[in-house]
Amino acid sequence: MPDFIYHNKVYYNPVEFAMDRIGGTWKMPILWRLRDRVMRYSELKKDIPHITHKMLTTQLRELEEEGFILRKVYPVVPPKVEYSITPRGKRSVEIIDVIRNYGLELMKEFNIEEKKKK
Repeated sequence: MPDFIYHNKVYYNPVEFAMDRIGGTWKMPILWRLRDRVMRYSELKKDIPHITHKMLTTQLRELEEEGFILRKVYPVVPPKVEYSITPRGKRSVEIIDVIRNYGLELMKEFNIEEKKKK
């Protein structure tokens, strides 16, 4: 496949393009949490304790801009915002599930125990 450009960035293959959409430290965990429920910002922040507010906001904006999640703002005081997954986001969760399972298998092979939630 020849190189292609998207948003002024050159991509060399479709895997690189896909990983740029959902890769990184936080996008997959966000999509994973939204896979079967609607969540508010504060719920996401609480469920992903190591992410900063700035990073969570940035990642949510990028996922929304690219059509992986929907952001619904309710006209109330204080503001209420909910995030949900789109069909594109649901398709990505299928890939995330495969990657997650592979990661769990590798952890076993490297004798790493999965940290249990408190």
